Amino acid sequence: MNIASAKRADKFSFATVIGVVLILILTPVLVVNFTLIFKSFVYPNEVPGFLGYKPFIVLTGSMEPAFSSGDLVIVKEVEANNLQLDDIIAFREGNAVITHRIIEFEQNGSSYRFITKGDNNNIEDRRPVNVEQLEGQYIFRIRNLGNFAMFMQTPVGMALFIALPLLSFLLYDITRRTVHQRRQAQQTKNLEAELKKIQSQILTLDRFAKN
Repeated sequence: MNIASAKRADKFSFATVIGVVLILILTPVLVVNFTLIFKSFVYPNEVPGFLGYKPFIVLTGSMEPAFSSGDLVIVKEVEANNLQLDDIIAFREGNAVITHRIIEFEQNGSSYRFITKGDNNNIEDRRPVNVEQLEGQYIFRIRNLGNFAMFMQTPVGMALFIALPLLSFLLYDITRRTVHQRRQAQQTKNLEAELKKIQSQILTLDRFAKN
């Protein structure tokens, strides 16, 4: 293999690696995107989740320093009887979702409620939380991703959320095809040059034979 061929092979291999990386990254993103969008249409009054996990945007500083306004928190669906004191839970309060810490349990026979409070608040929340209000248990946060997530909930953001992975796949496919076509064209060119060389050698041998 000559130097030019080696360089072309390296470029082709690099494009292949990039393609594999894009597929590994973007395929899960597309699956999650379509799942969340589908669930948001089917269950408009519920927060869409994926594999039992739900994202929530923090709008206030009531839980500082655990997490701050503008953060994105991830909660996991959990059975109410598995929760303990000091756990942080997300629960519905009217049209909003609040993420506060459990400071007390209130039990009445077989049913119970949670008394919650924001870490940065001076008093506990006004009303106890019923089991039916529970959205999940806080798992972790992603700093400052909430504002970006709010943008992604707009029509433009939703369109980009779907379009960007698709465009990435499309650009990769175009690049892959272009590289393949150039490689094929170069191989054809090399083959034609080799044929001309052989024809020239045959003509030379033919002249020697006649002489």
